[in-house]
Amino acid sequence: MIIDDPDVHAEVSAAVDAYEQALMDNDVTALDGFFRDAPQTVRYGVAENLYGFEAIAAFRIGRAGGSPQRSRLRTEITTFGRDFAVANVEFVREGAKTSGRQSQTWVRTENGWKIVSAHVSLLQGGVDQRLAP
Repeated sequence: MIIDDPDVHAEVSAAVDAYEQALMDNDVTALDGFFRDAPQTVRYGVAENLYGFEAIAAFRIGRAGGSPQRSRLRTEITTFGRDFAVANVEFVREGAKTSGRQSQTWVRTENGWKIVSAHVSLLQGGVDQRLAP
């Protein structure tokens, strides 16, 4: 198995960047398009556990104003072979003193790269030293 094939890495990086742009634009249709439309797809959020594509899509529709604006501090992507990748993003929300983390498992499907599992969390207690004044 080839890890971090440059072509595959570029494809997944482009998908992660496009997801981030859709998130910041609150483009619900685009966001839904990044997730595999299947009952096995899972998204754990800061305050919700969502099982299945339908639950994820319903969450997006019901989320007034979309995701809080944020900046990425670090993005780490590793690809495994041609069809599987993991993306980890560390971010900070506007005005926050702690960072958050997002992990996504991406799989190449017949419809392109799709997220099959995602997790978002915020650091609790303590100030991220990189963000301290």
